[in-house]
Amino acid sequence: MTAEPSSPEVLWQPTPDSIRATRTAAFAAFVAARRGLSFGDPVDYDALWRWSVEHLDQFWGDLARWTGVLDVADDQVLPSREMPGALWFPGTTVNYAEQVFRQASDDRPALIAVAEDAEPREISWASLRGQVGAFAATLRRLGVRPGDRVAGYLPNVPETVVAFLGAAAVGAVWSSCAPDFGTRAVLDRFAQIEPTVLVAVDGYRFNGREHDRRDVVAELRAGLPTVRTTIAVPRLFPDDVPDDALSWADAVADEQDPVFEPTPFDAPLWIVYSSGTTGLPKGIVHGHGGVVLEQRKSGTLHSDLGPGDRFYWYTSTAWMMWNVVVSSLLSGATAVLHDGAPAYPTVDAQFALAERVRFTHLGTSPGYLAACQKAGVRPGEDHDLSSVRVLASTGSPLPAATYSWVYDAVGTDLQLTSASGGTDVATGFIGSSPLLPVTAGELQRPLLGVAVASWNEAGEPVVGELGELVVTEPMPSMPLQFWNDPDGARYRAAYFEPWPGVWRHGDWLEITERGTCVITGRSDSTLNRGGVRMGTADIYAAVEGFPEVVDCVVLGVELPEGGYWMPLFVQLAPGEELTDELVDRLRAAIRTQASPRHVPDEVIAVPGVPHTRTGKRLEVPLKRLFQGVDPAKAVNTGTVDDASLVEHYIELARQRGSGSSTG
Repeated sequence: MTAEPSSPEVLWQPTPDSIRATRTAAFAAFVAARRGLSFGDPVDYDALWRWSVEHLDQFWGDLARWTGVLDVADDQVLPSREMPGALWFPGTTVNYAEQVFRQASDDRPALIAVAEDAEPREISWASLRGQVGAFAATLRRLGVRPGDRVAGYLPNVPETVVAFLGAAAVGAVWSSCAPDFGTRAVLDRFAQIEPTVLVAVDGYRFNGREHDRRDVVAELRAGLPTVRTTIAVPRLFPDDVPDDALSWADAVADEQDPVFEPTPFDAPLWIVYSSGTTGLPKGIVHGHGGVVLEQRKSGTLHSDLGPGDRFYWYTSTAWMMWNVVVSSLLSGATAVLHDGAPAYPTVDAQFALAERVRFTHLGTSPGYLAACQKAGVRPGEDHDLSSVRVLASTGSPLPAATYSWVYDAVGTDLQLTSASGGTDVATGFIGSSPLLPVTAGELQRPLLGVAVASWNEAGEPVVGELGELVVTEPMPSMPLQFWNDPDGARYRAAYFEPWPGVWRHGDWLEITERGTCVITGRSDSTLNRGGVRMGTADIYAAVEGFPEVVDCVVLGVELPEGGYWMPLFVQLAPGEELTDELVDRLRAAIRTQASPRHVPDEVIAVPGVPHTRTGKRLEVPLKRLFQGVDPAKAVNTGTVDDASLVEHYIELARQRGSGSSTG
């Protein structure tokens, strides 16, 4: 039976006993006893959330106390809540790396490394601690001081975690790029932050092939004059260390207990980057204390993550989800590091790893789940997934049909979670809770301590309709600053316009009457025809069910003369043709499943769809091309997964601008 749109199908439901057994329930009991409150039995998530956003100082202070991170009076938690510039826990010190090692135990590994060319490898807490101590001592010997930058050009391997934690122990600022990034894309990031140390790999393996990056590393060294020392990490060529570089083996040879620099709560921890699809990527600076508390909250309370769990998320070191994977160590979990392609050697590779390594938390992308769905695989029948409690997805909206596929083909007794957040805050705004049911196509709730709302163009909160995702109160992991933005002008322009003092994230959000949330895409790539707005995710949900279509991108192009052109570009499966009959079926599916007002003006076959290196369709830059923006200003091809594809769209835009009529 098909559920009504106003009441989508409930696919998973926690029991009262399972709710009582969660860490969220334990935290709620701690708060209730401390403050004389009641959140119900079993805990009412909505009541707990309302308290958390109405009493930010109490919530974050109690979380810091309950987790053992800090213990301060309520009036010292958030003495100034102005955005941007909120003041959190002034006068306190928190070192991220020190907090990680508070969870060390001989009972379980700290890391498990999986790769295409090797058996899974466990790294004990003792080994991790000794190597981090050695690396931190090496950095100090090289003259690295608190605030200096250490840059990593590295894959998702244990050496990267060691280097990051060693830098954090010293109080240095970490930043990383994945080795599939080319020289220009890396320099666009690292040249801004002027690192003193570069930790670089000689190559990597992906999809069964070896990729030599020694030439790129040489170009990076030449292009980063502030780098005093390069530390060479072997991956493909263990005997080929540049003469003037320090080998990784030497950098970690003298294993010892780490010495942790007492870092102020708001001391810089790492620099991550915006996608950089238009212009230079922005360097987003996060602090030690804010990241520790946010990641303890999201891991321990929202993912029910703790000692004995094994946390996996398919990611590269260029995406903030790598930072989240490492941060699972803060909750005492084992972090699983995957160095390789997401679907190698077969499309169900991540599920095969889950069986082999016994993940409790399997994190991936909507694209990966959709690929498995389209391939017809049934992971729950082909693999023993009994260890998996949580299957998580982020990066783009997860279609309702894929929710249903998970519970049909993967398993009925796991919690499927979809999250919306960003590199901007190194965490989520909206996501999951083990206290709540899972409904098809919806995110469960705003996260604790996050004052999320949906606002219309007049700046008024709305329910049951699309609006802008805003955050009306500060979060401890909001950026300390953008790098090289001394007066904060770029930071304010990015998030605090058009509503000063209110974070506008750039996503379309609908909060339903039931409190669940639906993200429909970026607000700046929204389809707005005749005043009726729709997110691109609705179009993709209708199109991606076609076996003839491999990938697609839809644009809503506002034209200078006031017209509106809405093309759908489709990459067809091998051997398929874009016939009139297929176009008619695509349009009919969009008309019936999405909106009759958002049927594309044209359906155009293309050789492929360009994405950012974190897997997001290049909607806004492509839109800008068709609005006549200079390609050099519209798209930074160094951040695109396949830059050659962009040339095809540039030519289409040129042809259209030289005489094609408006659709």
